Amino acid sequence: MRKVCIVTGTRADWGLLSGIAKALDARSDVVLQIVATNMHLSAKFGNTIHEIVDAGLTVTRRVPIDTDSEGLTATATAMAQCTKGMAEAFAELRPDLLVILGDRFEMLATASAALVMHIPIVHIAGGAISEGAFDESIRHAITKMSHIHLVETEAYRRRVIQLGEDPQRVINTGAIGVYNIRHVPLMSVAELEESLGTDVPEKSLLVTFHPATLDAESPVEQCRNMLAALDDFPDYKVIFTYPNNDTQSSRIISLINDYVDRNRRRCAAFASLGMRRYLSALRRVAAVVGNSSSGIVEVPSSGIPTLNIGIRQRGRIAAESVVNCGTSRQEISRGLATVLSPEMQLKAKTVVNPYEKPDTLERMVKAIAETPLEGILIKPFYDINQ
Repeated sequence: MRKVCIVTGTRADWGLLSGIAKALDARSDVVLQIVATNMHLSAKFGNTIHEIVDAGLTVTRRVPIDTDSEGLTATATAMAQCTKGMAEAFAELRPDLLVILGDRFEMLATASAALVMHIPIVHIAGGAISEGAFDESIRHAITKMSHIHLVETEAYRRRVIQLGEDPQRVINTGAIGVYNIRHVPLMSVAELEESLGTDVPEKSLLVTFHPATLDAESPVEQCRNMLAALDDFPDYKVIFTYPNNDTQSSRIISLINDYVDRNRRRCAAFASLGMRRYLSALRRVAAVVGNSSSGIVEVPSSGIPTLNIGIRQRGRIAAESVVNCGTSRQEISRGLATVLSPEMQLKAKTVVNPYEKPDTLERMVKAIAETPLEGILIKPFYDINQ
């Protein structure tokens, strides 16, 4: 029996990991462990640990960290808390394999603990580029700590190999979020509206704006500009989801809540929609706005356009339905006009999403459950001239 430990820290990564967790849990040759940390354990961000329990799965351990303090020092301190908590959890659980996704600071702490405790790591979504956030460096650092790589595109596979990883252990699976769009049963419009407690007309926008942690321009000012640009489209309902707990996220949440209070007839805000409500909303709204990776990776497979604001996701491969814009009110307003134009609405229905593969879940689960682990901890550097 292989003991597989999945660590999850946010609503976003659990939305992607939940299907993998269920498939692993259904296997007779796998003992599934789930460790929840960071935003999952925060009332401020919706106590999203309930999404794990609601999926019929057991949270094996909880690793709390400080999610209330903000700033770079607070983030570094939270990383230290996470490293300590993960080390204690791993010492007790003794997993054979760790599965982590993405590029957040708590995943760097998790990978660091696993590395020194001789626990092989499966890393999902390596090789991508997002130049506007320090997540970029974290993602590549986790790649070098990991032993099995499940990447989203062939270009990302080449990049991971370029970092010296063995090509036999770098697998282009496609993006699990896109797989979810095609396979998760969605809510009807009536069910969605009842669950949200608000109407979701076809003329709606789904907005998520995160701080770009390497941007010299204030994320608070960028958010103000975005909200001002939304005023230029008063006929559209706006559904906000809160940012992750990055630096200045509290100020962004305050701006969003103030905006909603001033525009209650056309706006609503949620700490988290959860995967099913989020995917169901994508089937209803006219466009996604903000700077979330989901707007780049998953949204094109829903047949709607994305307005990607600023530099946070700069460098990611994107479908033709993704429109990039600057951070001034004028640039965002022009971008909104573009994504809401009949031409872009029609184009979005036919684009090819470079992150989509039909057998993503099967590829991922097979790699996690069946890749031989003997000798995997010793990694010769793979030179690309071989």
